[in-house]
Amino acid sequence: MHLVDLPRLPSALPDRAHLSASLFRTMETCSTVLGALGGALVVRRDKSYRYDFTGVVGLGLISGVGGGIARDILLGDGPPLALQHPHYLALALAGAVLALFFGNLVGPRMQTLMLIVDAAGLGFYTVAGATRALNAGLGFLPCLLLGITTAVGGGSLRDLFSGHPPSIFQEGELYALVAAIAALVFLLLHRAGVPDNVATGVATGVGFSFRLLAVRFGWRTRAVDRIP
Repeated sequence: MHLVDLPRLPSALPDRAHLSASLFRTMETCSTVLGALGGALVVRRDKSYRYDFTGVVGLGLISGVGGGIARDILLGDGPPLALQHPHYLALALAGAVLALFFGNLVGPRMQTLMLIVDAAGLGFYTVAGATRALNAGLGFLPCLLLGITTAVGGGSLRDLFSGHPPSIFQEGELYALVAAIAALVFLLLHRAGVPDNVATGVATGVGFSFRLLAVRFGWRTRAVDRIP
């Protein structure tokens, strides 16, 4: 998979040759910050434990960069990007600190905005993970799994570190499934010879739309013992 070298911030995201570099930079910034912010807010609202500021910020940081680090470790292609390029860590820390100090001010309108940006970030991170795997020469299924890992790994690690089973394995909102569909669309388009910038846009749009539709109409998974 050919990537065009352009002057830009180091990134895990796919080819920017035909898409605005500023758009990708904005989206990866929003996704990293929002991942940490959302994770820290989840921790703040968890009544099972009494977290101090270290717990909130630490678990928020894990939420923001954990998926990418897990993906890079599995790829074994040098140190994880978040450790090579500390701006990832700085963005995640900023999101977690925002939740620590302003979490009580998050109202319905802000939650709606966060949901929209999170849905877009889900699509971008999924495609980013699949692209990184393609560049490493992996096959279709490993690329699919690493795309999903990038999208949901941060939240899963946050759950594990906070003493909970990963929420993606329990009944609830469609998140891992949305990531799987977005990664599948991207990889199928790539295999069919569709230009990478087009495949990226379509797959991201599918993930974004499916995630918002699932929230809007209350589509949820059910526990296995409840399935007829």
